[in-house]
Amino acid sequence: MAFSLNISTWDLACQFNNTDHHTELNGTDRLIVRRGQAFTINLYLNSGSYQPGYSQLHITAETGPQPEEQYGTRAVFGLNDEIDDMCWSAAVSSPPGDTVCLSVCAAPDAPIGRYILTLDGRIQFDFILLFNPWCPRDVVYMDSEEKLAEYVLAQDGIIFRGDAEYPVPLAWYFGQFEEGILDACLRILDMNPKHRRNPGKDCSGRRNVIYVTRVLSAMINSNDRDYGVLEGCWKDTFDGGVSPMSWRGSVQILRTWSSTSCLPVRFGQCWVFAAVACSVSRALGIPCRVVTNYYSAHDTNSNLVIERYLNEKGEIDSSTRDMIWNYHCWVESWMTRPDLPPGFDGWQASDPTPQEKSEGVFCCGPVPVRAIKEGELTFKYDAPFVFAEVNADLVYTLKYNDGSTRKIVNDQKVGQKISTKSVGRDEREDITHLYKYPEGSAEERQVFEKANHQNKLLQQKGNSGLHITIKLSTGIRKGCDFDVFAIVSNNTEENKKCRLVFASRAVSYNGIIGRECGFKDLLNVELAPGGERKVPLSLNYSKYCTNLTEDNLIRLGALLIDYSTKEAVMAMRDIVLDDPEIKIRILGEPKEKRKLAAELTLQNPLPEPLQGCCFTIEGANLTGGSSIAEKLESPIEPGQEAKVKIYFTPTQSGLRKLVVDFDSDKLGHVRGYKNVIIGK
Repeated sequence: MAFSLNISTWDLACQFNNTDHHTELNGTDRLIVRRGQAFTINLYLNSGSYQPGYSQLHITAETGPQPEEQYGTRAVFGLNDEIDDMCWSAAVSSPPGDTVCLSVCAAPDAPIGRYILTLDGRIQFDFILLFNPWCPRDVVYMDSEEKLAEYVLAQDGIIFRGDAEYPVPLAWYFGQFEEGILDACLRILDMNPKHRRNPGKDCSGRRNVIYVTRVLSAMINSNDRDYGVLEGCWKDTFDGGVSPMSWRGSVQILRTWSSTSCLPVRFGQCWVFAAVACSVSRALGIPCRVVTNYYSAHDTNSNLVIERYLNEKGEIDSSTRDMIWNYHCWVESWMTRPDLPPGFDGWQASDPTPQEKSEGVFCCGPVPVRAIKEGELTFKYDAPFVFAEVNADLVYTLKYNDGSTRKIVNDQKVGQKISTKSVGRDEREDITHLYKYPEGSAEERQVFEKANHQNKLLQQKGNSGLHITIKLSTGIRKGCDFDVFAIVSNNTEENKKCRLVFASRAVSYNGIIGRECGFKDLLNVELAPGGERKVPLSLNYSKYCTNLTEDNLIRLGALLIDYSTKEAVMAMRDIVLDDPEIKIRILGEPKEKRKLAAELTLQNPLPEPLQGCCFTIEGANLTGGSSIAEKLESPIEPGQEAKVKIYFTPTQSGLRKLVVDFDSDKLGHVRGYKNVIIGK
């Protein structure tokens, strides 16, 4: 004869369960567990004892506003002899007695989110269920502890900006386990339009990591007026918000969004969108990393060609929407793809920066990185757009004053040095080989044939016999005057008479050309057979200082036109102007719950004073989930040092990044970081 248990109280054992499920960094005041893995509840009986084979327990687990068994959002189960880790199940793991140790396991494909568990229709408690990359039965399973530590548990990391010739590391505070962040991430899922239209269907969809990743790609941006997290801005001024460069991490952005009735936070650019998507993915249990693609194409008309027209002065016609971004950041998430043929599991690219619509919404991906490499453009989602970002052909055409045109020989390539942070180290890992076969290889040609990339297939090596390159002097820092050089050579048997246009302009990282910083137009450059000339161009701080954007980039272009044949060759190169270094010293012994000081120093490299100076620090488990700022009262004269001490108290042991920002009227945001090992 079966009988029910007479339960008086219970204990969710949050400390034990959360630690066992790698969620304890979220706190241990509530139950947060992962699917496909058992958790333990202690039940204390009023009377009687648990009798194997006789004691019964009726259990239901429900998520969402309309839980239904057929949609996977409601599960009904009882006690088994042992846990079945392929479905919702429960078993008792304690000997007969008045304390019952109940093990419960969620199905490895259960929807993630907030749950209510009911025992015998009387006792209810709630918990949060997340994806489980530690579970071999979960589609996000990752079989390396080092990778799990980097791609799920790491609360800080490095994002690469700058330029392909000069990648600049930017420390970022992902903060996915800080207080309130997991709740904000679940709220993002609840605010998405699919949930508001059909909450039952949306909660059922949360079984599927492909669905969740696509929802996040749409919801991190607000272009669809869909309560998205961030609003993009690529203008020179950021009225009504803050510069994307001012963010040091995702925590402040997610908290601001959640506390202001889900109004989009102003403003983001690509690395901010990608970093916030990475924080949310890791919070939900999806292994995720931010990647940077240098010379990234934004191909609006899907012809895999970015066309640019120049006049004889080297000025670019800016009427086209097709762009080449200096760099573009997106995210990769780790999962299997049972919806595709075998061989396309692993890293999937998705892009939360709003560029083009997909299925009527500003989102992109997830698409297998392998599908991009193999040219499988029909594979979901948005393969053609991502393929173009790393493979589009760049065609420059010269428009002469008489109306005639000529294709310009140039060797700039799209999709270079695709980069992400190395596992367990701050170095850059080059992952270009995951997206592309080696240039000129037979495999590359097969991919272009499959993707019908006619421009690349028909490409002939242009060779006019004239050659041009741009060389930089070393140590180009913001505040100094410096020279750059165009080196032109004649590899033909004839004398050549040419025109050389050598121009420099400020440029934004997304390819928008700004004001001129230095210009030379030499109408009479004579080159003997085999001859070479080195032509300098001076860039002076007094001229470039007011033209630079916060990206610190100057684009150099050198155009050489052969008068006799009307042929043209071109070289382009971007300069990243180095900011001064922030020197960071930690004073005191770094230990949990012990006050430390960061001594921060920066020397003014400019020939003019810096006004409105302010240092800010922030870091996972270092600054209490918020930022700490220290303003300087007086201006910093040329060559003088700005110096402050900022106090902070670490809350967790381990390796952490202290992210530092220095802001002023003339330098904009200067960034630095220091790795700090906090002892117990």
